[in-house]
Amino acid sequence: MTAHPATASRVRTGGPREDGPKIVEHVMGWVLVAVLAMLVTQLGLL
Repeated sequence: MTAHPATASRVRTGGPREDGPKIVEHVMGWVLVAVLAMLVTQLGLL
């Protein structure tokens, strides 16, 4: 048997990519915060 190097053929599993646009994650995070704040306000939890 031969030993194959770990970096020879990596299979992508659909996880987060390091080279993706960071601004999209930032904007989506703030959208989530805004939606959560609206939900809390509408339910009268604040």
